[in-house]
Amino acid sequence: MDLIQGLLLITSIHLLAAASPGPDFVLVSQQTLSNGKQSGFMVSIGIALGLSVHIIYSALGLAAVIANSATALWTIKIIGGCYLLYLGSQGLRAKAASSVDLMNNEKSPIKHSHLKAIGKGFLCNALNPKAPIYFVALFTVVLSPNLPTLHLFIYGIWMMILQLLWFSTVVALLSKPSVNANFQRCGHWIDRVLGGAMIVMGLKILTSKIN
Repeated sequence: MDLIQGLLLITSIHLLAAASPGPDFVLVSQQTLSNGKQSGFMVSIGIALGLSVHIIYSALGLAAVIANSATALWTIKIIGGCYLLYLGSQGLRAKAASSVDLMNNEKSPIKHSHLKAIGKGFLCNALNPKAPIYFVALFTVVLSPNLPTLHLFIYGIWMMILQLLWFSTVVALLSKPSVNANFQRCGHWIDRVLGGAMIVMGLKILTSKIN
C-alpha cells in the first residue's frame, strides 16, 4: 500500500473513530460550554497530543503487548476510569450562573490556564483503555506491520491533525452565539449531565471485564 492510499484509509477509519461518542467528546463539549471557545480548543489540542502516546508505543510494537496483557490493561483501566470519575465529579459540582451574569447573557467564566486545559485533554485521551485495542487493529491489521518509518511518522502526525480538526469543529459549533446562548440559563445542568456521563463511563471502564 502506497502512502496516499494509506492516508485515505486512515482518514476514513480515524474520522469515524474520533466522531464516536466517548470521554474525549464529552470533555470537549463540557469545557467549551462551561469555559468558552479557548478552553475547548486547548482541550482539543491536549487530546490530539495524547494521541501521540498511543502512536509512539504502537510504532515500537508495544500495542499488541499491551492489548494482550491483562496486567497492563487492568492498570490502564484503573487509572483511566478513576480519572474520568474525577472529571465527572467536577461537572456534578457545577453551580448556576448568578442573576447578573444571566442578565448579561453570559456565564461567569472559570479561569483555567491553557496548560491545565491541554493537560486535561492529554490525560483523557492517553488514559483511554480502549486505545491499545484500536491501534493494534489499525497498525497490525489495516496497515502493514513493516511500514517504512517515514510513512509511520506521517500517518501518526496525520491522525493527530484529524483528531484536532474534528474536535475544533465541535468547539466551533458549540461556541456559536446562536447555539451557546441556548445553553446559558441551564449551563450548570449541562455540566452536571456531562459530568454524570463521565462518571458512568468511568464506572463502566472500572467494572468491565478484560477479555
